[in-house]
Amino acid sequence: MKIDRIEIGEVAIPLRTPFKTASRTVDAVNNILIRIVTDSGTAGYGEAPSTALITGETKASIREAIMQYIAPSIIGMEIFDLDTIMERLHASIVNNTSAKAAVDMAVYDLYAKTLGQPLYKVLGGAKRKIETAHTISDNPIDEMVRGSLQAVQDGFSILNVNVGKRGLKDVESLLDIRKAVGPGIRIRIEANQGWSPQDAVRSISMLEDKGMLAELVEQPVKANDLAGLKFVTQHVQTPIVADESVFSVKDALHIIQTQSADLINIKLMKTGGIYEALKICAVAETYGVDCMIGCMLESKVSISAAAHLAAAKNSITMVDFVWPSLFKMEAYEGGPLFNGGMIKLGDANGIGITAFPKAHFKKLGVVK
Repeated sequence: MKIDRIEIGEVAIPLRTPFKTASRTVDAVNNILIRIVTDSGTAGYGEAPSTALITGETKASIREAIMQYIAPSIIGMEIFDLDTIMERLHASIVNNTSAKAAVDMAVYDLYAKTLGQPLYKVLGGAKRKIETAHTISDNPIDEMVRGSLQAVQDGFSILNVNVGKRGLKDVESLLDIRKAVGPGIRIRIEANQGWSPQDAVRSISMLEDKGMLAELVEQPVKANDLAGLKFVTQHVQTPIVADESVFSVKDALHIIQTQSADLINIKLMKTGGIYEALKICAVAETYGVDCMIGCMLESKVSISAAAHLAAAKNSITMVDFVWPSLFKMEAYEGGPLFNGGMIKLGDANGIGITAFPKAHFKKLGVVK
């Protein structure tokens, strides 16, 4: 079974409410979608968001990277020649990790479909269900509290709270959320590179002193400030997660060996897809370090691929996906089932997505 063509398009799905972090505000996902079709007619699906502040990519650059460099490098290849496909994919262009991730997950989707299995079983099959956090946007305190209480009412027992813009006001927000939801809800803090090392230690220490009991703090300092990241890790008790500081397996190895963070956050848009993410899982497992898996502002295609990876690997112990309820419409057919905080992987082959959205989709081109 050979790769015959790669179709590319874009999707625009409005959000129910704006998604806010320390670095950006978004009111819709505007992502690139791809469909890889084999000579037998079987299709695999992939997706890439434009996250210029993190990966440096825009919709235009993702489209061009796929159409001009990545797609021509793998057209005509046998799906079962997986290693060589991935070697060519990653050698076709430097960086451009989201563009690579879209093609990577579509190839893995096809690979699993060819084997007649769900992708999580092909990758390891560790578990069939995973639990995700619910993301709380960085808003005024009363809005964050209301959103947290609504998430708990909707069946979530883990909250991932975005902060990092307001200094000590961040501490106030987090303490108010803790008071509102009670001690039984797990709270993760997503700082989005918003603090200096000194401010991070000060804020986290205040939260610890006041009994916040945060499960972790994610990327408290700038991505390239590895010394600052290590400083925070060494001066607080709360586990620190490296997110934007880790794109590659080399990054993960450095963070782990220097003990600059306690955990590694894998995102397919940073790693360039599942192939490199599996290497990070293997390194982390070797050193006894847990991983979490998250996403950018992605829709159900790439979240489905990441969910299959999370279900496949025991080294991935924490999940944080943008929830489908944030979108105004259900754009896709198939994929994992979402119920409250639980994600259940189905029996469908591949990642389970069976069609592009009929609305809000624009076809951009085909590479043969």
